[in-house]
Amino acid sequence: MKLLTQELIKEFQIQGFKDGKDSNKVKIICKFFYPAGSATWYATEWLPKDGVFFGFVSLFGDHNDELGYFSLDELESFQGKYGLGIERDLNFGEHFLSEVLKGARP
Repeated sequence: MKLLTQELIKEFQIQGFKDGKDSNKVKIICKFFYPAGSATWYATEWLPKDGVFFGFVSLFGDHNDELGYFSLDELESFQGKYGLGIERDLNFGEHFLSEVLKGARP
């Protein structure tokens, strides 16, 4: 599965950079997840020059969840149990950063 499409890149460009903005107005553009575990990445920004996303990362669903940068290359190259890789949630609806900051995991 292609994790980053031209359509998503356009959505990231429309949203722009949201540093310091109200999290109720920062749309999560896409969600990545590991199908054999609890790891989830919610991307709100794409920095093409660096090949990284900015967003919320929940690896274990605990106090270690945080905002930060994560690499497209690392997501694409990961192979876990049974040869499974990271996938993009194709049915992810409209959600905002404030939701995941409050503990929701849509």
